[in-house]
Formats: sequence, structure tokens, C-alpha cells
Amino acid sequence: MQLLDGSNNNRILVVDDNEAIHEDFNKILAITTAPSEGKLDDMAASLFGEEAPSGPRAEFELTHALQGQEALELTLGALREDKPFALAFVDVRMPPGWNGIETVEKIWEHDQEIEIVLCTAYSDFSWEEIAGRLAHPERLLILRKPFDPLEVRQLAYGLTSKWFLRRQAACRMQDLEIMVEERMRELAALKARLEEVTSQQRNGVAV
Repeated sequence: MQLLDGSNNNRILVVDDNEAIHEDFNKILAITTAPSEGKLDDMAASLFGEEAPSGPRAEFELTHALQGQEALELTLGALREDKPFALAFVDVRMPPGWNGIETVEKIWEHDQEIEIVLCTAYSDFSWEEIAGRLAHPERLLILRKPFDPLEVRQLAYGLTSKWFLRRQAACRMQDLEIMVEERMRELAALKARLEEVTSQQRNGVAV
């Protein structure tokens, strides 16, 4: 059984054929420390009736791909290094290669835990078509372009946290399974010992 790691994961993959979009994501998700640069988090806190965070802000580690094929290679490389992405923002239209739906299909064939945000300015696919083609529509959100920086940041916070909580739950379940297996081995050993003692007593052997 492969042991899971329940550590936090802020690694994000951005897939878009427009380099300007990548620059936008860097600006939106880059860590900020100055008060004037933390307005997005302050706005989010006020919207949800919470206090603005006083400690360090989440540091997102962004990786960029201009095409779906490149995104798949990066995903596979991250898995090989045991550093999977928690979240991917994927554009729908990325000529001349795979479109966003194809890219998500390929990624989920190898990494079923990654959360996906599909970014689109068009109505290329209906939700029914998307849900019918993808294996995990419950892990897919749609982000309309032009997107709002606050919405992007909240998606990043929320979905990386969701990835962590799901992995944490899986770790706890794995721990429980290991405990059960150990207990079953102990019971099996005890049963074998009792049978041995019973057999010896029947044969008149001192125990």
C-alpha cells in the first residue's frame, strides 16, 4: 500500500495559449505583503464577514503551459516527482492543439485528484456536454473571461484547500485501514496460538 502525504499543496498549473493571461495570473496570485497590495484578501474577508488575515498570505507556486500537450507533460512530471498540482486553470480555446476539454480529459486520465477551473469567453460547450465527457465534473468549475481578480484568488484559495482536505481525509482513512489490518494480524496470531495450545492439551503435552 502506498502511503499518502497529507501536507498542504499550493501548486497551480495555468494552461493558456495567450502569454498575457499568464502574466495576469502571476499578478493576481503572487504573494503580497504590503497592506495596499492585500486589498483582494481584505475584500474577500469583508464579503464573507470574516476578519482579514493578519499572518502570511498563501504562497501559490505557479507553473505555466501554452498548450494542452505541454500541460499533460508537466502534470506527468509533477506526479513522477511526487509533487502533484492541486489545481489547474485551463483555457477552452488553445489552437492549434488540444482544446480545454481534451486537455482536462488527458490530465484526469493520470491525475484524478487535481481540481480544474475551465476558463472561457465563449459558449463552445454546454454544461451537459462537458459533464458527459469528463470523468469528474464535480471537480470542475467554469470561469468566464474576462475574469475578476478577486474571483480567481478565491478559487485558488478554495480549491487548493479542497484538494488538501480531500487528501487529508484519504490519509485518515488509510491510517484506519492500516490499524484494522494490524489488528486482524494480531487476532489471527492469537487464534493460531490458541489453536496450538488446545491441540497440545488434547495430546497431553504440557504447555
